Amino acid sequence: MTFVESDTLKRVKPSPTLAVTAKARELARQGKKVISLGAGEPDFDTPENICDAAIKAIKRGETRYTDVDGIPELKAAIVEKFKRENGLEYKTTQVSVSPGGKPVIYNALMASVNVGDEVIIPAPYWVSYPDMVLLAGGTPVFAVGEMSTGFKLKPETLEAAITPKTKWLILNSPSNPSGAAYTEAELKALGEVLKRHPQVWILTDDMYEHLTFDGFKYTTIAQVCPELYDRTLTMNGVSKAYSMTGWRIGYAAGPEPLIKAMSKIISQSTSNPCSIAQWAAVEALNGPQDFISERAAVFQKRRDLVVAGLNACEGIHCPTPEGAFYVYPSIEGLIGKTAPSGKVIQTDEDFASELLQQETVAVVHGAAFGLSPFFRISYATSEAVLTEACERIQRFCASLK
Repeated sequence: MTFVESDTLKRVKPSPTLAVTAKARELARQGKKVISLGAGEPDFDTPENICDAAIKAIKRGETRYTDVDGIPELKAAIVEKFKRENGLEYKTTQVSVSPGGKPVIYNALMASVNVGDEVIIPAPYWVSYPDMVLLAGGTPVFAVGEMSTGFKLKPETLEAAITPKTKWLILNSPSNPSGAAYTEAELKALGEVLKRHPQVWILTDDMYEHLTFDGFKYTTIAQVCPELYDRTLTMNGVSKAYSMTGWRIGYAAGPEPLIKAMSKIISQSTSNPCSIAQWAAVEALNGPQDFISERAAVFQKRRDLVVAGLNACEGIHCPTPEGAFYVYPSIEGLIGKTAPSGKVIQTDEDFASELLQQETVAVVHGAAFGLSPFFRISYATSEAVLTEACERIQRFCASLK
């Protein structure tokens, strides 16, 4: 019997970032020296105190099922985190924990979106947002933040995108893929628009909160626009700041009815996050935090290296981002040129493909993030690797005629 995909699955496509990583691995298996700059994963190890907390949890026998949306101790740590770092007051009944940040977003959309509902997604966007909306039966609506506006959504652009069908706005600051971060004033300006449209809920993805540079003051929208508190889901996780990508712990806080609805989804899908990882996350949030700023300083140095290296390339313009560990350079100056293979660079996907084949540097093309002609580089790797990558990209750009 032939397998046939469901109509729901046919709405979505595989993750482009994972596809790039797979191509890079295949070339590496062929013996080529590949530099892969596609994955958004810190290269630092998880801090020792967090690992020790996980080991202690195992030895205590914390290896059984937990409450489906998080142990009380972790929820309490999350409540304290939001109060301490964001000035937001929540009860533990307003907190949801999932096996990673992606399930938090997925659960919220599945619990709230009906067929025909629209979800506004600023472009460039993280690749999974539109597909999760489609899986939930909703319609992604893209509102472009141009390079000229720092890849950030302007109030008038948001206003134009809102319709009576709008259910959610997804905000990601600092952004994957651009690294753009909204200032307090910029969030307040968006908040003024949202106040006029009470049917619109806000999902703010703050996963890169602690990775900001040049003294940037981080704020989140429920913090600066308290009038929106009752319809905002503030999402975060331990993956990026604490170098815990493989531990798979994401969390969010928001209105209690929404949190209860998300819990119902979790109870019939993943059930609880890993018990051991939850106890490690308790230590991450409650334990020493000083290493975060130290690692952010390392990322800032890498950012500066990559921005300078890419701006030295013929035909590339790379803005300087406020945070995260990505840059999103324009290749507008390379469109129409011909690679040594004879291939004409007509799109950013052509650029990424030829760069991988000729110089074995793996990047993700901008169309995957909804805005062309750009590409994304993750600089979550060593300065030596980044220096060599920039040299290869410079050489590739110089080879185009």
